[in-house]
Amino acid sequence: MIYVGCCGFCMARERYYLAFDVVELQDTFYNPPELDKLKKLAEEAPPDFVFAMKAWQAITHPLDSPTWKKAKVVPDKRLADRYGFLRPTKEVFEAWESVVEAAKTLEAEVVVIQTPPSFGYSEEHYRNAVEFFSATNTSNFVIGWEPRGTWLQNLEKVADIVSRFKNVIHIVDPFKTLPTVCKEVTYFRLHGIGKGEVNYRYKYTDEDLQKLLDIVKKILSKSNNVYAMFNNVYMAQDAQRFRELIKKA
Repeated sequence: MIYVGCCGFCMARERYYLAFDVVELQDTFYNPPELDKLKKLAEEAPPDFVFAMKAWQAITHPLDSPTWKKAKVVPDKRLADRYGFLRPTKEVFEAWESVVEAAKTLEAEVVVIQTPPSFGYSEEHYRNAVEFFSATNTSNFVIGWEPRGTWLQNLEKVADIVSRFKNVIHIVDPFKTLPTVCKEVTYFRLHGIGKGEVNYRYKYTDEDLQKLLDIVKKILSKSNNVYAMFNNVYMAQDAQRFRELIKKA
């Protein structure tokens, strides 16, 4: 099964539900998940609609990360060494429990853990990742880890970590690389094509989308479900074009 959607509601939700079959919620990254709000979303969505969500940044991003500027709720700065970087601390695991409750409320299929480039590969960060996923591995949903920074030059270490846990998958942008380990679920996040890790202003060409479809078809020989989640300025148009291409294939 191929699921196509966007990272965030990029149009009125009523229209979005008609256009796509999955969304990745972004609000759950910036602030602690609001269960009442998520419950209403789950109730209003069509029966077969699929939710994914980003994990709260308290788990992944230290308090000096610029992403916290968008947050309504910021932890006590005196506890700065207790948050982010998948640290095995009480504060990080409490933040994770709020994510788990949110995922249950939404009946989310995938929870995205996007670590910042500053959480690059090191022995300490490797240990953090192993300990974190050892404590959080669950059968209720798939945990998708999108490592950035120098992990991309140490993909064998990513493979080592992901291979240890049944429901942890390696999230990638397929125009940059492919998952180090292929599992039942494959989750692509499309950030635009360019020299850096992201190029949000990129608009995918017809040739790009055909290449993406070819990649997805190959992955489907190993995975039961493939998610193609667009995360660029033109996400709505590009995702709709990709859906049309799939229909014609």
